[in-house]
Amino acid sequence: MARTKAANHDQQRNAILAKAAELFADKGFHATSMSQLAAACGVSKPLLYHYAKDKAEMLFSVADSYMDTLVDLVDEVESEALPPEAHLRRLIARFLETYATAHSHHRVLVQDVRHLDEAPRQQVADKERAVVAAFARAVAAVEPGISVKGLDKVVAMILFGMMNWTFTWLRANGPLTYEDMAPLVTGILLNGVHGTLGERKNTNVPA
Repeated sequence: MARTKAANHDQQRNAILAKAAELFADKGFHATSMSQLAAACGVSKPLLYHYAKDKAEMLFSVADSYMDTLVDLVDEVESEALPPEAHLRRLIARFLETYATAHSHHRVLVQDVRHLDEAPRQQVADKERAVVAAFARAVAAVEPGISVKGLDKVVAMILFGMMNWTFTWLRANGPLTYEDMAPLVTGILLNGVHGTLGERKNTNVPA
């Protein structure tokens, strides 16, 4: 019985966080009230406060749980022990696959986390850094010279620059899907990575 109650609690919490993500993404954090959140979730305000003491804690829970999903994705792909290039391709594909169904959570992560206080903001940022580090390792495994030049994290950030803002322009009814994007992004990245070291030899940019 206790296990069923806990499962129901988790299920309702996840539903509330999903609805909160939609509201924050649509209206913005500051323009969203707890009353609006309660109404959107179909629960009373007292019940909503059972899940979060205020909307800042709700925002943190949305962002932190989404980062947990992304960290779990990294762990899942790493457990497959794929060859370097296949590993990087798999990471990119799995992240874009997740982005495709998490527009609201993703928008909250990139736009609203800045409204959190320092401690919870840093907790989310620590997980973001762990994900970036995992991608940097994957890039370095494909092209070890990138790491020698100290560019592995830079290339990882360029990669996220290609992926993280797709929610602003990639439309569900458009000619290009998130599934289509994965090989496109991977191809651009890999062709760029393999040419990066040679290009830097012909410039005055410090190594």
